Amino acid sequence: MVNLQNKARSCVRVVAAAVLLLPNPVIAESQISTSQADQPNRIAIEYVAPKNPELQDLYEILKIRGALEKIQKILSPLRLPEEMTVKTLECGRVDAWYRRENSKPTVAICYEIIRHVLESLPKETAVAGITPDDAKIGQVMWLTLHEVGHATFDIFKVPIFGNEEDAADNFATYVMLQFAEARRLIGGAAWAWSEYMRDYKRNPVVQVRLASFSATHGLPQERFYNLLCLAFGSNPTQFADLVGEGYLPATRARNCEYEYKALASAFHKEISPHIDYELAKKIIEANWLPGQVLRPAPQK
Repeated sequence: MVNLQNKARSCVRVVAAAVLLLPNPVIAESQISTSQADQPNRIAIEYVAPKNPELQDLYEILKIRGALEKIQKILSPLRLPEEMTVKTLECGRVDAWYRRENSKPTVAICYEIIRHVLESLPKETAVAGITPDDAKIGQVMWLTLHEVGHATFDIFKVPIFGNEEDAADNFATYVMLQFAEARRLIGGAAWAWSEYMRDYKRNPVVQVRLASFSATHGLPQERFYNLLCLAFGSNPTQFADLVGEGYLPATRARNCEYEYKALASAFHKEISPHIDYELAKKIIEANWLPGQVLRPAPQK
C-alpha cells in the first residue's frame, strides 16, 4: 500500500510539473476559449461611510490613501463575466465576507477588521524581519484575496473538494506568492497569527473548546502553518529560513513542495484561463510595499 501511495504521489508531481511548465501559447489558447463576455478591469469599489464616529478617521484615511483603488488595480487582470464590487463598510464586528448582493458579486471588508490589523502591528521591525508596513499591507491583501477566492469559486463555478475556507486561504496565498515582493508579503500576512503562536509557546498545554474544532475556518495555528508550508514549497531556497529558524517544522516541510505543486496545478486549470496575463505581469512586478523590490528566484 505504501509503495502504491508513493507511486501515486510521484505521478501527481509529474502531472503538476507538466502543467506548470506549459508554454505561454497554451495558456493563451485557454484564455481565447473563455467567453467573449469575460473582460479584465471589472472591479468596482465603494467606501461606505460609517455611522460610528470612532471609525470616521479610518474611513477618511483609506480614501485619501486610495486603499481600494490599489485593490482594484491588483484585481484588474481577472477576466470576469460580470462586475464584482469590493467595498469597505461598518459591520459592528471584526469581519469580512463574500456574498451576492442583489445578485451582484460583492466582497465586503469591515472597517473593524482593518482597525484590528492596524492595532496589532509590530511597533518596529520584528525579529523575523517583518516591518509594520509588511504586516499592514500583507494582512489586508491576504484577507481581501481570501474573500476574492470565494468570489472566483462562485463566479467560475470552481469545484471544491473539502473545506472552501481552506481553499480560499490557499487561493490568497498562491496569488501573493506570485508577486515580486512575495517574501515580505507572506511574512506580513503570517503576522496575523503571531500572537496565537506566542501564546502557545508560553503555554504549550493549551485547552481549546471542543466547539472550536467544528468551525468552518481552521484554527489560527493551522492557518499559520499552511501559509508557511505553501511559501516554503513554492521556493525552498528563498524561504529556507522558515525551517532553519524553526517557524515551520521539518516534519511538515518535507511535503510542502508537493502541496504547492498540487495547488498550482489546480489554480492553472481552474483560474488561469480567467486571467489577463499581460496585465498580471505588470501587477506582480510592481512595488506595493515601501522600499526596493527584491526579485526572487524563479518558482518551480
